[in-house]
Amino acid sequence: MAILFDWYENPKTSEQQGEENMLHPRLRLNGKVSTAQLRARIQKYCTLTETDVIAVLDALSHAMGEELAEGRQVHLDGIGFFRPNLVSTEPVTEKTKRKNTKVRLKGIVYRPDRLLMDEVGKVKVQRTRFSFHSSKLTDEEIDALLTEFFTTHDFVQRKSFQLLCSMTQSTASRHLHRLCEEGKLKNVGLPKQPVYKPINGYYAVNE
Repeated sequence: MAILFDWYENPKTSEQQGEENMLHPRLRLNGKVSTAQLRARIQKYCTLTETDVIAVLDALSHAMGEELAEGRQVHLDGIGFFRPNLVSTEPVTEKTKRKNTKVRLKGIVYRPDRLLMDEVGKVKVQRTRFSFHSSKLTDEEIDALLTEFFTTHDFVQRKSFQLLCSMTQSTASRHLHRLCEEGKLKNVGLPKQPVYKPINGYYAVNE
């Protein structure tokens, strides 16, 4: 099966406005393989039983966790390199007090081994038949959709706005942020669970 992808426009800086749009390919996953499925396949490639594979994977997870917690890079032959990645919990300057307490683990960085890249080999790619792009609506068209939406709704959430405008999650979030900055919407919910209501004078809805 080929790797599915589609073309997306690169974001433009203010200096690039007016220039020809550049595109980049973005992969669309063909599905997900579970640990149980991998265990069954590993068993076919070696003499280990599936129970043995479970034990090895569990031990590998613990051993890698211990080494990564010590700040070491872990290399698995044929798989790749793993190392911890840090991030500050807040903006830090030279004058910040107790700087060492404002660092946490951000995640684990992975770099594939050359052997794994060779195992994947030369891939076959195919453009997906279905478009997952956001609709290219103008600000005026978005306002019109919201005006109609608020005739039957008191508020809008990111998911419903995303469906209303046929946008991706990131594009919908970006437009909601813009509408709040323009004073058309305000978040009356929580920062991580926003609920947006129109501000008086917009979308023919009075609070």
